[in-house]
Amino acid sequence: MNNILLRVRDLRVDFGAHAVIRGVSFDLCSGETLSLVGESGSGKSTLARAILRLLQPAQGSVEFLGVDLLTCPPAVLRAQRRGLQIVFQDPLASLDPRMTVGESIGEPLKIFEPGLNAGARQLRVRDMLERVGLSPGMTGRYPHEFSGGQCQRIGIARAMILSPKLLICDEIVSSLDVSIQGQIVNLLLDLRDAGMAVLFISHNLAVVRHLSHRVLVMYLGKLVEIAPCDALFESPVHPYTQALLAAVPHMPHATAAAAPAAPGELAAPGELAAPDLMASGCAFRDRCPYALPVCETSEPPLLEIAPGHWAACHRSQETLNPLSFPA
Repeated sequence: MNNILLRVRDLRVDFGAHAVIRGVSFDLCSGETLSLVGESGSGKSTLARAILRLLQPAQGSVEFLGVDLLTCPPAVLRAQRRGLQIVFQDPLASLDPRMTVGESIGEPLKIFEPGLNAGARQLRVRDMLERVGLSPGMTGRYPHEFSGGQCQRIGIARAMILSPKLLICDEIVSSLDVSIQGQIVNLLLDLRDAGMAVLFISHNLAVVRHLSHRVLVMYLGKLVEIAPCDALFESPVHPYTQALLAAVPHMPHATAAAAPAAPGELAAPGELAAPDLMASGCAFRDRCPYALPVCETSEPPLLEIAPGHWAACHRSQETLNPLSFPA
C-alpha cells in the first residue's frame, strides 16, 4: 500500500472562535482501510466533511490523486467527486423522501454517466441493491417504507454505484442488526480487496479491529495516536486510547493492554474536556492519570515511537514500556 490516494496536511476547521479540528495530518493509500475512532464530539464527522469540502476548512490541504480539493476550481472539484463518496450517519436525513430508492441510487449514474441508457442504469441499480442485501424489486419504493437499517444500506448502495476510489463511512453500521453488520463489513472487505480505499468512522471497536489496516484516534479535534491495527489494540500508547479500549467489555487483549503498571487508575472516557484546556498544553491532562506539570504548559507533538506507530503524549515512551514508570 505505497500508492498514496489521499494526503491530508495540517487541516484546521473553525466553528466561530473555536477550532474543532486542529493540525490533522495523515495519508491514506489505495486499497487501505483506515479507521477513525474517538468519543462523540471529538470531531470525526467534521473531519470527514472537511475532507470532502462539504464545509470549508480554515487552513491546510487535502490532496486527492494529486489535486488539492480545498483550492481547486469548482469544475475540478465536481469531477473529483466521482472518486470520493460518503455514507452519512443518519440514513433518513441523507435520502430525498420524494425520490424512489431506485431514483436515488441511479441519480449519480445520470450525473457522471449520462450516456448510459435507462435499461442499463436500472440493471446497475438492481445489482447494487442485491449486493447490499436488499431485494432488487424494491426500486419503486420510497425511503419512508424502509427501516433505518434498510435506509442505511440504500445509502451505501448509492455511494458505491460509481465504484469510487475512496469511500468515507460515517458510523454506517451503528443502526444495523448484527447479521447485517457482518454482511456490510464483508462487502467493504471485498471492495477493499478490489482496490477501494475506505475511511471508516466508527464507535464499534470490534468492527474496527476486524476491518482496518491502520487506526487513527482523535480527541478534541486532534489526532493523539496513529498505529497499525494490531499494534494499537495490543499495545495502546496514549492514555486516551487505553481508556477507550478499557471501556469496551470483553475486548480481546484490551484489558491487559489498557492497564499498564503505572501509578493511579486509568481515567474513564466520561465527558470531553472543557474547551479552555485546548488553549495550551495537553487537552487530555485533566483526565489522565499520568499527567505531569509539563502537560499543562506544552502540547505534546505527534511523534513516531515505533515503526508506523505515532502518539502525542509527553510520556509515550513510558506508556509504551510500562515497567519504565517510576515507582
